[in-house]
Amino acid sequence: MDRPKPNARKRLLANKLRRLREDAGLTQVEAGEPMRFNKNKMSRIELGHLPDYNGFLALLDRYGVIVSDYDEWISQYDRAWEKGWWHGYGLNDLGYVPLEADADEVRTYQLGLIPGLLQTEPWMRAAFGGTRDPMSGRRLENAVAVRRRRQTRLTDDPPLLLHAIIDESALRRADLLPNEQCAQLEHIIERAQLPNVTVQVVPFHHGLHNGRDGSFTILSYPRLAEPDIAYVEHGFGSLQFEKSKDVNAARLIFRHLADLALDEPDSIALIRRVIAET
Repeated sequence: MDRPKPNARKRLLANKLRRLREDAGLTQVEAGEPMRFNKNKMSRIELGHLPDYNGFLALLDRYGVIVSDYDEWISQYDRAWEKGWWHGYGLNDLGYVPLEADADEVRTYQLGLIPGLLQTEPWMRAAFGGTRDPMSGRRLENAVAVRRRRQTRLTDDPPLLLHAIIDESALRRADLLPNEQCAQLEHIIERAQLPNVTVQVVPFHHGLHNGRDGSFTILSYPRLAEPDIAYVEHGFGSLQFEKSKDVNAARLIFRHLADLALDEPDSIALIRRVIAET
């Protein structure tokens, strides 16, 4: 039976344990020998299947972490086992929300939708109701509540950094009543005034480009000193990319799209023209 995939916090802590082992110059077999952790167990630990508390402390000792530094490591260990706020809305520790919750910066390109962090509630409801499995009732209300809570990160202290590149087609979708659509576009302009938010638009006249392959998001974790993660959501699931070559490819495409897109003042001017035409 397959083990459930560890949540983002466990995987991030596991990556730190792996780096501690490597810095200590130990193989997995050498590191686990005093605790009688075999190579398979050590491999699982470094994939995010953390050991019990005593095993965790034993690893810190094995890697030469001094006792006076334990408090920070124990705090990270406790956090890795905590249930995030999203559990209260029926979500588990997998998927996008837990990844974003620990991120300090989000770079996202959206081909056909307004980014979730910039959506108004009418847009959210239209998006959740327009899927193959339309949401309704409590499920819909929970989904809206989760998205609204995610958006508070833009004004929290410290605020989440957001760089959103939006294809012009997403601005012109007729999914809402005209007044609701205008309110959505005005909301994007308002959010773009925040110092931590950058909005760019890729206009129609660029024709075919790399962004036509689909939307994607890059999440960064400088406070945790962890590598970036690239995330792609598609019609029947999602993919997370953590290997450096994959994330670097995502960064290159994002930079290409940022160069291709209008700068922020011209992007806001285009959004205002769309409002006037709605």
